[in-house]
Amino acid sequence: MTEVLTVNDANFEEMVLKASTPVLVDFWAPWCAPCKAVAPILDELAQEYEGKLGIARLNVDEEPVNASKYGISAIPTMLLFQQGQPVGQIVGFKPKAQLKKALDEMLT
Repeated sequence: MTEVLTVNDANFEEMVLKASTPVLVDFWAPWCAPCKAVAPILDELAQEYEGKLGIARLNVDEEPVNASKYGISAIPTMLLFQQGQPVGQIVGFKPKAQLKKALDEMLT
């Protein structure tokens, strides 16, 4: 079973930038209702994209360095990283079908 990883500023480079597969990072905060709504969808997508895509969460309140580095000004914001570079962005809550469509487009 593939789970959504929790990343922080200390392990971000190792877990996201040096990952062998693309990684979708969910920049979120515990007080954010849309963030809480998208979390179970990301859990499902982690299963569906197992082996093709990693999914990680970064709490912007506790880990501000990378949120600032990548210009995160609204949450939830999801950035797709491939080979250490951000290659796609999804801002705000999206239903599962929309998230899958966006991911499939970014991964091709």
